[in-house]
Parts: sequence; structure tokens; C-alpha cells
Amino acid sequence: MGSPAAVTYGPIFVGVVFNILLYGIMVTQTYLYYQTGKRDRLWMRLFVLFLFTCDTVNCAFDIAFLYIPLVNNFGNDRALNFASWVFATDPVMTAIIASLVQFFFAWRVKILTQNYFAVVLISVCSFAQLCGGLGTSIAVGKIPEFVQFQKFQVVVIIWLAFSAVADTLITASLVWHLRHHKTGMPVTDDIVNRIIRLTVQTGLITALCAIIDLVLFLATPTGLHLIFNLPLSKLYTNSLMSSLNSRQGWKYDTSTGVVSEGRVQARGPQLPRNVNVMRSDQTRRLPQQIYIDVESHEMVDVMDVKGPAYRPDDQKLPSLSERTMNTTGSDEAEAV
Repeated sequence: MGSPAAVTYGPIFVGVVFNILLYGIMVTQTYLYYQTGKRDRLWMRLFVLFLFTCDTVNCAFDIAFLYIPLVNNFGNDRALNFASWVFATDPVMTAIIASLVQFFFAWRVKILTQNYFAVVLISVCSFAQLCGGLGTSIAVGKIPEFVQFQKFQVVVIIWLAFSAVADTLITASLVWHLRHHKTGMPVTDDIVNRIIRLTVQTGLITALCAIIDLVLFLATPTGLHLIFNLPLSKLYTNSLMSSLNSRQGWKYDTSTGVVSEGRVQARGPQLPRNVNVMRSDQTRRLPQQIYIDVESHEMVDVMDVKGPAYRPDDQKLPSLSERTMNTTGSDEAEAV
């Protein structure tokens, strides 16, 4: 068996490195959001700022957790066997960040699908994992020895299992709605397929990471699971930011059209001026609709416009009754 530094702090060091790398991506994502999402509501911009602040604090705490035993307590092997209060903040902060992201996606599921059952189920699972993360932090504070972490397996299972279930429900709800609301138009269906792939990738990454973290925690008493546990909060925030930044438009080039900055530009011949294609943004549940304005022309007799007083040759034309009588008389004469 290796030294405590290799067994415990080796996985912790790798997890902190991944955490910092993902934090750098989060900084870029946040900068892009504030450059392109200036029209978003104030609460959403503050929400992103709060998540970024939580990520920054979590990253600083993880670095401090490495610094305290490896630098301040250098040479003290006993200090390597115990977790400090800084380490105890990681589970609760990860759970808070995950719950905020999951509640945001639950709100998006409610807006898009109006499926309140799925929204309630996602919210319950998210709240359960929040309670599990808080309980894990409390348990780490009471049992700080790394080899004794197996004593509070139940609370860790609640934390990570419900987190994975919530992520899976969010992904399944959004994918189901998008697949059943395609418009049948190649250009828009291509965009929907790209959104589906992004939803699956971001949702399943966090769920898979939480499941691997849980399996390794239950399978081995070493700190191997911390490789996946420490970067988990950054995976949640990056999945949210990638979803927000992707709204600015899909830039791609296909044989059917070009989509840039959220508008569809056809490559084929231009439509006539009396045909207008408009997007239906009044309701979110209806697919994209096409409205066609057709110009109609009616041919009207000049005399109907000018009135009975207008006669080009100043001669009064016979009335309808007179013309009918004349026609009837001529027909009778021919019949005779």
C-alpha cells in the first residue's frame, strides 16, 4: 500500500487539476455570455453571475485544501489522513451549484413542455440531492478521517444517485419534447437535431460523472472517486453556459440552407414579394408555421365605378328590364 499522499492526495490532485481546467472554460463561457446575452432578463444575468461566483469560491477552496496539508503541514503524515473543514465545503457547494442548474433546467422543461409532473419530479430529485450534499458535508466534519468515509454511505448515495436521476429526467424530457415537435422542414429539423445532441451530451455527462463517482466511492475506500467528484460542479455550470450561449444561433452550411444568428436564409431562388414567410413566436407549443399572403385582383366595369350618370357617348343605355324584354321578344319571334 502506498503512502497517504499517494493514496489519498494523488486522486485529489488530479481532481483539482480537472477542476481548474474546467474553471478556465467556465471563465470563457461567462465572458461570451455577457458579450452576447445582453438582452436577457436581469434575473438571468444575476443568476449566471452567482453561479460564476460559486464556482470561483469552490475552486479557491479546492486549492486551499491542497495547500494546507501539502505545504503548511509538510512532513506531517498524520495530517494527510484527515480532511479539513475546507474539504468539507466541497460536497455542499457542489450540491448547491447542481441544484441551481437543475432547477433552471426544470423551469425550461416547464416552459417548453408544460409537463408539470416532470417538473415536480425533477425538482424533488434536485432537492433530495441538495439535502444529500449538505448531509455529506456535515458527515465529513464529524468523521474527517478518509478511511472512515464508508460509514456515511447512505447520505452519499442519496446525494449522487438523486443528482444522476435529476439529470437523466431533464435530458429525457427535453429530448422527448424536441423529437415530437419537429416541423418537417429540413433546415429547422437540422437545428432541432443539433439541440437534441447538445442536450444529450451536456445532460448525460453530469449524470455519468455522478454515477462513476458513486460506484468508485462504494467499491474502494481510497480517494479514487475524488477524481470525478471534485470537477462535478464545473461540469454543471459549463453545461448550463453552453446551453445559454448556443441560443445566439447555429452557424452551419448545408445543402438546404444557412442558419446564422437565429435567422434562416434560403440558398434557392427568392420568394415572390407577395409571399411572406414568418415565424410564429406567439406560442411556444406550436411548430413553425408558414403564412402566405396572396394578392387578389377584381375586374370591375368602368360604368360600375363611374356610376349610371357616366356615358361616353351621352346616350342612355337600356336598363336591365328593357334588355330582358327585348331579348324575350326576339326569342319569341324566332320561335314563331
